[in-house]
Amino acid sequence: MQLNLDPTVFDEQQAILVRELVQSIRVKLQEAGLKGEKLEEATASIAFSVASTLDDTSAIEVNGTEVHPYLTFRTSDDELTHCGENSYTHEFVYEVLQSLAQQRSK
Repeated sequence: MQLNLDPTVFDEQQAILVRELVQSIRVKLQEAGLKGEKLEEATASIAFSVASTLDDTSAIEVNGTEVHPYLTFRTSDDELTHCGENSYTHEFVYEVLQSLAQQRSK
């Protein structure tokens, strides 16, 4: 497996991942009966929490073992793409939520 540094492709992949996460979270919360503002607030809160965990901005430690995720994307069968630092998926959450809200209002 080859590790490639490509921030542009990495950004595109992060945005797609966050969009899918947000949509999946929202659907599951709707299935659980949430509606309206409670649905939107819970979706945002959970999505931001999951993204922050992926970005290694949340301390993860169990029984003295620290865990530090480092996100890469498989961009072909033998390539992983990274951005040279920790991911920043949490920065895409608000933008994705706004985009999806605009689509629903049309």
